[in-house]
Amino acid sequence: MFHTLLSLAVLLVVQTGSAAQRPATAKPQSPPQASSTYVIGATDVLKIRVFGEDQYNGDYNVDGDGSITFPLLGRIAVAGKTTRQIEEDLTKALADGWLNKPQLSVEIGAYRSRSIFVIGEVKLAGRYTIEGPMTLLEVIGQAGSLTAAASDTIIVQRFKDGIVASVTEAPVAGDERLTEILRVSYRDLQEGRLKANILLQDGDTILVPPAELFYVTGFVKTPGAFPLKPGMTVRQALAVAGGVSERGSNRRLKIMRIINGKEQEIDANLSDLVKANDTIRVPQRLI
Repeated sequence: MFHTLLSLAVLLVVQTGSAAQRPATAKPQSPPQASSTYVIGATDVLKIRVFGEDQYNGDYNVDGDGSITFPLLGRIAVAGKTTRQIEEDLTKALADGWLNKPQLSVEIGAYRSRSIFVIGEVKLAGRYTIEGPMTLLEVIGQAGSLTAAASDTIIVQRFKDGIVASVTEAPVAGDERLTEILRVSYRDLQEGRLKANILLQDGDTILVPPAELFYVTGFVKTPGAFPLKPGMTVRQALAVAGGVSERGSNRRLKIMRIINGKEQEIDANLSDLVKANDTIRVPQRLI
């Protein structure tokens, strides 16, 4: 199901072309500890300081092959690593016959431009070019937030650790050996749960699938199909459908539900939870 939705969304992005693309208009503020979790890539700039050895201090550009040229050591691979990992690698390499108990720090001097795709049930789907660390919530906000038909679950598909997207021209899709899928609750994002507000990486594809549906028929003001929200009750479902009409009754409610592959009619109370593909039937008021 996920791959079908992703394929359709990718086709939509390709068809809409550059009209749907919009670069980030403001440089985002770094989230807490962003530099410690940010994955280095080509065209980033590293600010390296070796304490007591000022001749090695400076800004080092990350070349297209994902490496830097460092005095004494030559070419050092840094792409796909965090600043903490690079510190450890350089410290170990310099201690191997070059410096006595080296101490150094590695910080990000400048961030490269990155491409992130937002597709599905958002108001402004397309490709976003951003600089610096950016979180999932920030990108969703720049995409105009979710539509009314959106699912509560946001899917982030990204390249696995150690795989760097050098030039990303299309949303991530395909080989599961190269990619991983993260699922995040939009409700958790709205409620400020930091674990849900993940730091995005170059080439990430954010997919917001449509919500599962439920149906309301009978004596309500606006019968039809509606997006199902987590924890929705029959009472809330009727409110979404405009409420019971003057000729309707909120008693003797019925739900048509698929159970073990067969459609069954069950009695419903206003406090009952609604499930995907349920059809709520509202009867006429007895005179």
